[in-house]
Amino acid sequence: MTIPRQLPNAITIVRILCAPVFVWLLLADGGTDGALRWWAGVLFIVAIATDGIDGYLARRYEIVTDLGKLLDPIADKVLTGCAFVALSILGELPAWVVVLVLVRELGITVHRLVVATDHVVAAAWMGKLKTVAQAVALSLALLPLWTVVGDWIHVVNTVAMTIAVLLTVASGIDYVVTAFRSRRVRSA
Repeated sequence: MTIPRQLPNAITIVRILCAPVFVWLLLADGGTDGALRWWAGVLFIVAIATDGIDGYLARRYEIVTDLGKLLDPIADKVLTGCAFVALSILGELPAWVVVLVLVRELGITVHRLVVATDHVVAAAWMGKLKTVAQAVALSLALLPLWTVVGDWIHVVNTVAMTIAVLLTVASGIDYVVTAFRSRRVRSA
C-alpha cells in the first residue's frame, strides 16, 4: 500500500487548523459545561491524537520529512498552547501556569526555527513525554467529567496538570542542555 508522500504533513496542518475551532467551541460555551464544552474537549482529543497518527505514517512508510519534523512539534504547541490559554481565560487554570508553559514552548519553538536553516531539531523523548502528559492533563481539564462522575475528578485533574507542568519544565531544561552540548560539539 502506498500513501501520498505529504499525508503526514497534511494531518499535522489539519491539527493546527483545529486549534481555533476548538478554542471557539470552548469559549462560546462560556464555562457552562454544556454541549459545546463537550465538543471542544472531543475535538481537542481527536486533534491531539493525530500526533501519533502522522508520526506513525511518516515512519511506517519512510516518508519522514524535515518539514514534518519542524511542523509536528509546532502543531502540538499551537493546540496545547491554545488549550492552556483558553482554560486560563475561563478562570480554570492559574495565569502563572500558562505563562510558564508558553515561555518554555515559545522559546524552544523560536530556537527550532532559528536553527532550521542549519539543521532540524526533532523532538526528544522527554519532549514527547511532556506532550503526552499535557494532552492527558488538558483532556481531563477540558471535558466536564465532574458533571458525570462528581467533584473528586478535580483532584485527578490537579495531579495530572501538576505532572504535565513539571515535565514541561524538566523537558525545557533538558532541551536547553542538549542544544548547548550539541552546539559545543558542532563548533569543536
